[in-house]
Amino acid sequence: MAKEEALEMEGVIAEILPGGQFRVRLDMEGDRMVLVYTAGKMRKHRIRSMVGDRVTVEMTPYDLTRGRLVFRHRDGPPAAPGARRAPYRPRR
Repeated sequence: MAKEEALEMEGVIAEILPGGQFRVRLDMEGDRMVLVYTAGKMRKHRIRSMVGDRVTVEMTPYDLTRGRLVFRHRDGPPAAPGARRAPYRPRR
């Protein structure tokens, strides 16, 4: 029996739940909400997600109410060429 392909959809985080879970409002489905958990490299590298962030969600065709949060899209304007970061200042 072959493994089914995962469906990837985009949405916006609507609510943060305990245990690294989120409720995401999907773009394509109108007002459909999906329960997702942080997966893979997002969990490993502790990438933080907040309400209002655009994300990519992976779901199986068997259960379209749950999924994995696999990517957080960067929204802000791109950094200007030659822009400098603030210098490092250690805490006291």
